[in-house]
Amino acid sequence: MTTTPLAARAERAWWRVPQRHVPVLATLALLLVMYGVGVSQYRAFSNVQVVFNIFIDNGFLLVVAVGMTFVILTGGIDLSVGSVVAMTAMVSASLLRDGLHPALVLLIALLIGPTLGFAMGCVIHFFDIQPFIVTLAGMFFARGMCTWISSTSVPIADGFWTSVAQARIRVGENFVTVSVLIALAVVAVAAFTLAYTRLGRNVYAIGGNQQSALLMGLPVGRTRIAVYTISGLCSAVGGILLSFYTLSGAPLIAVGMELDVIAAVVIGGTLLTGGSGYVFGTVLGVLVLGVIQTLITFDGTLSSWWTKIVIGGLLFAFILLQRLVGIRTK
Repeated sequence: MTTTPLAARAERAWWRVPQRHVPVLATLALLLVMYGVGVSQYRAFSNVQVVFNIFIDNGFLLVVAVGMTFVILTGGIDLSVGSVVAMTAMVSASLLRDGLHPALVLLIALLIGPTLGFAMGCVIHFFDIQPFIVTLAGMFFARGMCTWISSTSVPIADGFWTSVAQARIRVGENFVTVSVLIALAVVAVAAFTLAYTRLGRNVYAIGGNQQSALLMGLPVGRTRIAVYTISGLCSAVGGILLSFYTLSGAPLIAVGMELDVIAAVVIGGTLLTGGSGYVFGTVLGVLVLGVIQTLITFDGTLSSWWTKIVIGGLLFAFILLQRLVGIRTK
């Protein structure tokens, strides 16, 4: 009995993994291997609270990384996120110190990021300037504003802020914080937006081929402005969560966070050229960074700089993987 070429191709294809899923699956496999190494080396590593602590310690990073995912999916970049996080935390701390009501402080803090993001998106679109340059200017502006507000750390003693920061939501014998729930809610909303809304489809289309998106009549300019506004909003939320985590604002806080965020998104499988990636992959990327930090903490003999060294190696590996996947699909 002979098999037609079409049938043979179908038989071979059923088990094949789509090329766009390969980087995400590689990240998941890496995460499982790293967790397995931790469990085999340290008995306490298998404690569920260790996993919860990774989310607690990186909740703000996860939120900012979700916003960066939108930007990178369109083929852009946002270097201002770390400085916007710091500026949001500084504004919140200084306004609370001056006695402003916490609800009004939250509103003001949440407006800072999207306002700056919208402005940068407009400059990028209407003046056709590279996102790298525009967001670099935004980074310097936001960091300068932090120092202008205060050159020293500003502690937060507000009752509402401290109660939220210290609240513990029990999950059996373990616990998570309010920040974790907020971060997971942001992830859920972002995943739904990218998967089931017109904005999400436009984001993928623009990242895949901007000229084709223009020819199809898609709102390229409006979408590009929207993703930078979303990134700014996520940075503002991340700044509020960071202020909950540290109960302070400092002019030099979150220095270099933009690089950690980009690393998490790329390790999570999102292509730097845009058009391919998932919020779930970004979550995995943040967890990989968190597990690396936790392993180094459990070891106790390694410097914290080993975190950067390992992350650098992983970035090289995943960029190479993305390139190889891209070559195979051509």
